[in-house]
Amino acid sequence: MKQKIQELASKIYDDVVGYRHHIHANPELSFKEFQTSLFIKEKLTAWGIEFVDMANTGVVGLIKGAIPSDQVIALRADMDALPIHEANDKPYKSKNNGVMHACGHDVHSSSLLGTAYILSQLKEEFAGTIKLVFQPAEELLPGGASIMIKEGVLENPKPNAIVGQHVMPMIETGKVGFRSGIYMASTDELYVTVTGKGGHGAQPHQNIDPVLITAHIIVALQQIVSRNADPRLPSVLSFGKVNANGATNIIPNEVKLEGTFRTLNEEWRNEAHKLMKKMAGGIAESMGGSCDFDIHRGYPFLINEEKLTANARTFAQDYLGAENVIDLDIWMAAEDFAYYSQVTDACFYRLGTGNAAKGTTYSVHTPNFDIDEDALRTSTGLMAYIALKQLGN
Repeated sequence: MKQKIQELASKIYDDVVGYRHHIHANPELSFKEFQTSLFIKEKLTAWGIEFVDMANTGVVGLIKGAIPSDQVIALRADMDALPIHEANDKPYKSKNNGVMHACGHDVHSSSLLGTAYILSQLKEEFAGTIKLVFQPAEELLPGGASIMIKEGVLENPKPNAIVGQHVMPMIETGKVGFRSGIYMASTDELYVTVTGKGGHGAQPHQNIDPVLITAHIIVALQQIVSRNADPRLPSVLSFGKVNANGATNIIPNEVKLEGTFRTLNEEWRNEAHKLMKKMAGGIAESMGGSCDFDIHRGYPFLINEEKLTANARTFAQDYLGAENVIDLDIWMAAEDFAYYSQVTDACFYRLGTGNAAKGTTYSVHTPNFDIDEDALRTSTGLMAYIALKQLGN
């Protein structure tokens, strides 16, 4: 079976590269992946794979092995791009100005198409059912995963497990990484408005300065992490946008502040929300102003079920060689794959795409992000192998 998968992965490789180039050149933002969805459905139709639409632009394919079995596994890829202007000058550069596949979702979708082809060619030889989950809107709250779950992606048939992969330029091409247990953080978006009384900068005594109040709030809120969080529990509180909209001699009426809070524990997450609001409101009030602290609750933390992840790691070692499978550390970024991990056994692993000689070590979410496409030799066959082995083949 492994040899057949490797042969099929090699056979479909050039096509998968082409799929990736097409999707990369035609990126679409979250919940707007209409052409990407059509492209995926065209390929599934050509291979005789049945599918249904879900979450507007999502596609869920189904491959049933000829050997009877009640085991079901889901394989997930996300499809959306980011509002970033691409800086790369490649033949497959984005044609949509200001939109770019800067997080590798083009890789995930093209890889899952390759995996789908491999599995469709082997369906007479394996037992079990495989769900192919092409998911929209990983990059935008509330996250396409949450919508697909509500619409029944984990039902009819109900998968015993779900597996996803994600590019990582910090890992060398040809290698993959795994971590059992809690892996990625929850994420919340913070939108804060501090209101005071504006006026002339030369007459601060006649004003209530929201800029000064905001500065105190930003500094003080770091105590939430340094003095309220358990030091053994990773937490991140960062503010990336401050808009005072005054001038050198104009104190504005209000300041708007945006940031993110991330952690790995739901109880502490809820407590931190209360503490942030209370502290910011108290500081603003004590200085004569007011504070509206709005928290947009985002994705939960992502947990890799230990037995499933251990199995997948073993299968990866068998398929790639033990020297090409590494251990991952906790990652404080967030992923809406976490929603799946909260309701069923899940494994989310990393696909190495980094190659310094080819210049593919730029981080995701940057205008220069690209991959070493030799990673597509790994991505398709490995996922097929993990799926079939987990199904008991």
